[in-house]
Amino acid sequence: MIKRQLLNRILERLFDKKVIIVLGPRQTGKTTLLKEIVLLSTNETLWWNGDETDIRQILRNPNSTLLKSLIGKHKLLIIDEAQRIENIGLCIKLIYDNIEGVKVIASGSSAFELANKINEPLTGRKWEYFLYPISYKEMVDHHGLIEENRLLQHRLIYGYYPDVINNYGDEQAILQQLSDSYLYKDILTWEKVQKPDRLEALVQALAFQIGNEVSYYELGKITGLDKETVERYIILLEKAFIIFRLRSFSRNLRTELKKSRKIFFYDNGLRNAVIRQFNPLGLRNDVGALWENFIISERMKYLEYNKIYTNRYFWRTHSQQEIDYLEERDGKLLAFEFKWKSKSKVKLPKSFIQAYPESEQRVITPDNFSRFIS
Repeated sequence: MIKRQLLNRILERLFDKKVIIVLGPRQTGKTTLLKEIVLLSTNETLWWNGDETDIRQILRNPNSTLLKSLIGKHKLLIIDEAQRIENIGLCIKLIYDNIEGVKVIASGSSAFELANKINEPLTGRKWEYFLYPISYKEMVDHHGLIEENRLLQHRLIYGYYPDVINNYGDEQAILQQLSDSYLYKDILTWEKVQKPDRLEALVQALAFQIGNEVSYYELGKITGLDKETVERYIILLEKAFIIFRLRSFSRNLRTELKKSRKIFFYDNGLRNAVIRQFNPLGLRNDVGALWENFIISERMKYLEYNKIYTNRYFWRTHSQQEIDYLEERDGKLLAFEFKWKSKSKVKLPKSFIQAYPESEQRVITPDNFSRFIS
């Protein structure tokens, strides 16, 4: 059992009144995490699974009397796959407002219905957490720094989904099944996308462009979609926890790009499954992009799990000067370049240093990445 960093954060909140919401991509271990919480809890627990037809039917028109009779004497209520339940936000609100002494923990693989139907009803009533694929830090804690660093090239190719980590030798088959069976399920279920083949083509186009500035117009030409539809699909892909965006940073220079974006995948393995490319690093021409995607996604896990709140960007000018990644917090600007080859010579743009003389700059390589993400 790989201990998840989120476990202790949730256990800290187990004895207050607020509802706990656990969001995250499919197959990242949310159900396993909930089961571990149940084992560590001393409260009588009731488990509702949103995949069960009768559960969805019973909770379709909830009221306080019905909910009291269903919950009975249980003090901990777990609602797994909560996004499948039509009125789940109202249901949880009624429990919170009208049934004393009941702690609710709900999980969902999709942000669509869960966010839309929980956020408004539960304003001020919830703690919300995000469960990523397993992190570098969690694996270091599991089997040690030396062992995990030996697997670095493997992680760049196959990523950190729990089934991938736990089934050595079957990584490609598991990732391909994950990509083919689960990747678009939430979008197709909730959003009734009219052109799923073009949605798939868009994801593939994005996979080939990780680490690069993307143009919605150019993506539209590649996929046969108009610019507005491309933007809508990208927002849906973000809500399904497949990709995330970095905005460009601009403040002092006219030459800075002001409305650009880069797009990254939450997991390297899933990205490689989308383009069906699992060649070893020595046979690839995208190693730099894989390294950047890996480091930025792992940094995001590190920041989230350690409650470090920061704005995240990349920086680029019209003359193609660029910096891979920026963080802005507490009045400080931190600039990072990511290089796979440790001996690469890196010279940060003079225009950036002159415009932001108080900023700190660092280069992250395989020689020093561990502290940056763990």
